[in-house]
Formats: sequence, structure tokens, C-alpha cells
Amino acid sequence: MYFDSQFWPFLVAITLLSITPGVDTLLVIRNTARGGVRDGVLTSLAICSGLFVHAAVSALGISLILLQSAWAFGALKLAGAAYLIWLGINSLMAARRGQGLPVAGIEEESRSVPVWRPLREGLLSNVLNPKTVVFYMAFLPQFISPSDPAFVKSLWLAGVHFIVANLWQIGVVLMVGSASRWLASPAFSRWLNGVTGGVLIGFGVKLALTRSP
Repeated sequence: MYFDSQFWPFLVAITLLSITPGVDTLLVIRNTARGGVRDGVLTSLAICSGLFVHAAVSALGISLILLQSAWAFGALKLAGAAYLIWLGINSLMAARRGQGLPVAGIEEESRSVPVWRPLREGLLSNVLNPKTVVFYMAFLPQFISPSDPAFVKSLWLAGVHFIVANLWQIGVVLMVGSASRWLASPAFSRWLNGVTGGVLIGFGVKLALTRSP
């Protein structure tokens, strides 16, 4: 169930999505610049902890749908496919614009802040973002079979996402000076958004064409 044929495509997709510049990366860079490596690492851990909240909410929704009928599960997958394709198109449009993450102007003047502050900021930034749970509802069904325990499998996939996202974000923390300029590069943003957009559209089409058991 855990390392099935769907695991490796999930790992590839979630890795690409994790390294795509976005709000989480910007918050990690900002807090690192403000309070040093400690604040950056705590912010990353808090952000990624919120993934388990979204996974649990998503799993409960998937479980309720599975209890209704295979038709309802198929409808969820089609809705998820449409959402993934929409995200992919938006990513391709961002690649066409070629705008980098607006982090170049961040000043690296660290100052002492309470430990709870980066934890609170990171957790609330993720948990209060409705886009994340909508994304999980659209994305996770592709990697969960009706025969799988939806709640356990969702938490397992969220755990993988937690590890991958933290590895990336903590890497950014350790290289915040050069990484911020790199992430702000229009060329890098154009390439990464293009790759991510193509992957999302591909997964959306595959999800739409996959029959429910």
C-alpha cells in the first residue's frame, strides 16, 4: 500500500511542486533573513506540519465519498482532474510572464524573536490557506485506490510531502543569500513554472482518463 506503483509518480510530482517558488518559500526566506537559521528551520517545520491537517480533512472527505458510491468517487476524480489542469495552465501562464519570486529586496538583518513567532506564522500560513486542502482533495485521490484506507494513506502521503518540502525549504534556509537571488531569477522561474505546469496538466489528463474500479 505504501510503496506501490503510484508512490514514485507521487514522489516526482510532489518534489516538483515543493521546489516551485511560492508563498511558503517566501515566508521561509523572510523569516530566515529576520531571525537567522533557527527561525527559518522552525518556520519550515511549522508550515509542513500543517500538511497533516489538510491531509486529514481531505481524507475524511474522500472517505465519505467512498462510502457513498464508486460513481461519487469517479466524480471527485474528474473534478480533481479539472482542478489540476487549471493549476497547470496557470503555471504555464506564469512561465510565459517569466516573473521571479519577489525576494531580491529582502535585507538579511537577523534579530532575536521569540521561538513561538516563526512557529505560529508558519503553521497559520499553511493551515489557513484553503488552496492547500483544495489541492489535496484534487491531488491525493490519484494515488489512493478505493481499496486503500483513505485516512492512513493520506497521512502517509502527507508525511512524504513533509519530508520532501522540509528538505527543500531548509536547504533554502542554509543558502538564503544566494538562494533568494536564484529564486528571483526570471529564467529560473520560467523554467520551473513550465515544468510544473506540464506535469500538472499531464497528471490531470491521466486522472481524467483513469477508470474507477
